[in-house]
This record gives sequence, C-alpha cells and structure tokens, in this order.
Amino acid sequence: MISNRVRDIMNEQVRHELESYYIYLSMAAYFHEQNLDGMAHWMRVQSHEETTHAMKFFDHIVDRGGTVTLLDLKQLKTSWKSPLEAWKDAYAHEQFITSKIHAILKVVREEADFTAEPMLNWFVKEQIEEEKNTSGILAQMERIGESQDGLYLLDKELGARPWPAGSPFDPAAYNAAGD
Repeated sequence: MISNRVRDIMNEQVRHELESYYIYLSMAAYFHEQNLDGMAHWMRVQSHEETTHAMKFFDHIVDRGGTVTLLDLKQLKTSWKSPLEAWKDAYAHEQFITSKIHAILKVVREEADFTAEPMLNWFVKEQIEEEKNTSGILAQMERIGESQDGLYLLDKELGARPWPAGSPFDPAAYNAAGD
C-alpha cells in the first residue's frame, strides 16, 4: 500500500506532467504560427511523451492501491517573444521537473518506500535526457543568433524527430482513423 504522503506528491507530479504536456502543446502552436513546423513537430512529440510520464505516476498510484486525484492544471504560458525564448522556457521547465522528481525521491526515501525507487530511478535518468535535449537545442539557437539559414536548418532537423510507435498524437494516426 502506498503511503498518503507518497500518493499526494505523486498526484502532484501527475499534474506537473500534464502541465508539461500543455506547455509543450502551447509551444507547438506558437512554432506553427511562426512557420517553424519542424520545431512544432518536436514539441508535439514532446507533449506526447509528457502524457506517458503522467500515466507512469498514475499507474504507480493505482497499482499500489492508492487513489488518483486529478488536480487542476495551470496554463503556464501561451506565447513567446521569439523561438529562442521558447527554448529557454523549455529548458527551464525541464529543470523544474527535475527538481520535482528529486523532491519525490526524497519523500520516498524518508518514507522507506523501496517499491517506488525503481520507477523514480527511471525518471531521474529520463530527466538527464530531457535537460540534455532542451539545453542542446537552446545552445544551437543561441549559436544561430539571427541567422535565418541556421534557423531553417535547425527547424528541418527537429522536424525529423520520430513519433513513438502507435502514438495517437501522430497526425497520421488520427487522419487515417477517418478513412
């Protein structure tokens, strides 16, 4: 059985992960408005990933006999002054999520909840990747500066990010469903 303290902090993380989904989808919309469809695609794939993260916490709570409580979501941000600002926010957001994962791990250790550690260790590793990806793209954006050619090339590169297999977020999946 999951303790109330661990359940509560994991319910909060479900909210943070769903807010991550929401902010990345907002960034996708922003990038589409800027005709940066490759960056928009990257953010759509990222938003899909965030929903799977939320479901990992959701399922962990359920599997341990806890009650999932879906908390109100905050609309974190919906517009940016530049693509560079959006990538700065993406990196800062991943740092925020990392701090939340670390806080959960601390509570789990205080509660001697050894069954939660394997899942949380996956998230610790995942956040290394998340920060690496967003900080790397941010560094490229900073190097590009005002270069339209550089922006075009990076946008094209980010548009090649693959969808997870079977993703319902992949336009090919929902466009085919109507046929």
